[in-house]
Formats: sequence, structure tokens, C-alpha cells
Amino acid sequence: MIRLVVFDAYGTLFDVYAVSAMAETLFPGQGQALSVLWRDKQIEYSRLISLSDPLNSMGSRHYQSFWDLTRLGLQYACQRLKLDLTPAKQKQLMDQYAELEAFPENMEVLEALQTRKMPCAILSNGSPDMLYAAVQHAGFTGLVDKVLSVDEVRQFKTSPRSYAIVTDHYPVDVREVLFVSSNSWDVLGATWFGFKSFWVNRQGMPFETLGPRPAHSGRSLRDILLLI
Repeated sequence: MIRLVVFDAYGTLFDVYAVSAMAETLFPGQGQALSVLWRDKQIEYSRLISLSDPLNSMGSRHYQSFWDLTRLGLQYACQRLKLDLTPAKQKQLMDQYAELEAFPENMEVLEALQTRKMPCAILSNGSPDMLYAAVQHAGFTGLVDKVLSVDEVRQFKTSPRSYAIVTDHYPVDVREVLFVSSNSWDVLGATWFGFKSFWVNRQGMPFETLGPRPAHSGRSLRDILLLI
């Protein structure tokens, strides 16, 4: 029985590679490479921080917000690609990241879940300000019950403490939560934590060879409606 649907934000509800168009305008011929390297470094930094103090109940001493890691990841990616990231170009790209485009099917899925009276939440590495900006820009305000950030525990996914934020806020058994993500590593972490997991595999990629497979998968967010 599913009593709560929890969505990852970046890559699942919001297209992290939507910045590639602006990146291409600012750095012709390098837009796609920049957006991919930027995302990879952003996630790598989050893992590095969480691994540095894995047993610290108060969170990592080295913690920085996801917004800061996004900016630092952009700076690294530009250095790696030998691109001249001026303060003005950095601001343009960061402002674009704050208002990422949502995937086209998301609105109808969230509205359908609301009609079915299914509570929905977001659990994300994103800092609260960037999450609220993205939710408002996409028009999801009122369709999501809570927007939860790992800022609460200063541990990024896939730390078990980050997933436990959900049960801190909702009186549900972990097996009653459907956790939805397009990031296979996030799906794996949520599965290990005990959630029912749904992998949104938009690109038709193979799942990780490490650990258990997700309980469910589909090519679109619409496919979760078959389970509710």
C-alpha cells in the first residue's frame, strides 16, 4: 500500500540539462559538454562532503549548500574546458539553474495525484531557496505537500539520514513510501533505505549492476499513475 509519493527534484521533476541552451549561447560549441561536466561535478562534490563525516549525527563539518556546490561545480567545469567564466556569465547560468524547466508530463501527473488525494512531497539535495524557486517557476505550488531539503541534516543523498527526513515529517512506514527518481544512484540509496522505489528511465539506460533493482520503473512520470 502506497500512502505517500516522494519525488527527487533535479533530473526527475526539473531538467538539469536545460541549461545547455544558454551554455551554448555563452560558449558556442561547448554547451552540452559544459552542462554534463557541471552536473557530474556538482554530484561528486555532494558525495565527497557526505563521505567526509559519515558518522557525524550533526551532519558534515564540511557541508556547503547545494547552491554553493552548483556554483563551484560550474567554476570547475569551465576551468576544465578552458572557458572564460566571467562574473556576468556565471550569474546568467546560475540564474538559469534557479529556474530550470520542468519535464512536460509533470504537471498533469501531480494534478492527477492531487485528484486521487495522494500526498506528495519533494526530497532533494537542493537548498530550500533554490527548491522553492524551481517549484514556483514550474507552477507546482499547491500540488506538492512539502518541499524537504537535506539542509535539515547536512548530509547529502545517498546518506541514510537524508532519506530519514521523510519519516521525520510523515508518520508512515518506509514500505508505504513510493520514492521516485530519474537518478539510478538515488533510486538505489532509497531502496537500501527501505522505500519502494520507482526509476524514471527516460533515456532507456541500464540500471546499476550494484545492489537491488528498483521495485518499479518506467520511461515517464506518467507510469507511476498505474501504481496509485
